[in-house]
Amino acid sequence: MRALLDTCVVIDVLQGREPFCKEGQQLFLAAANDLFAGCITAKAATDIYYLTHRHTHSDKASREVLSKLFVLFEVLDSAGIDCRRAIPSPVSDFEDAVMAETALRAGADCIVTRNLADFAKAPLLVLSPKEFLQKVLHE
Repeated sequence: MRALLDTCVVIDVLQGREPFCKEGQQLFLAAANDLFAGCITAKAATDIYYLTHRHTHSDKASREVLSKLFVLFEVLDSAGIDCRRAIPSPVSDFEDAVMAETALRAGADCIVTRNLADFAKAPLLVLSPKEFLQKVLHE
């Protein structure tokens, strides 16, 4: 299974956000054990850098975090066509619509996010970290 992880799921792990980080850590472990192919978007990478840098105040540490993430997860480029298809998308938030279109074009099976309501009208399966873990660990 190929899953695009929303930025919030990654940040939950990196910043130890309770109560969400435990499921996120399990996702990272499942990806490391090749139970699924995990992806993030290039836009997410820049957001993760920014948020990590705000937390650590260290460019070097923030870049090291990204280096480790890039070993664990594939980085998907959003293309112009994703932006164009996001304009008429039923997903109301444009950034989320671009992410959904990127996932769809890249052949992802689902998006994993805590913000299920934001992706309610996405053109592919959207699962919470808990739902995704149940699917991956029990299939």
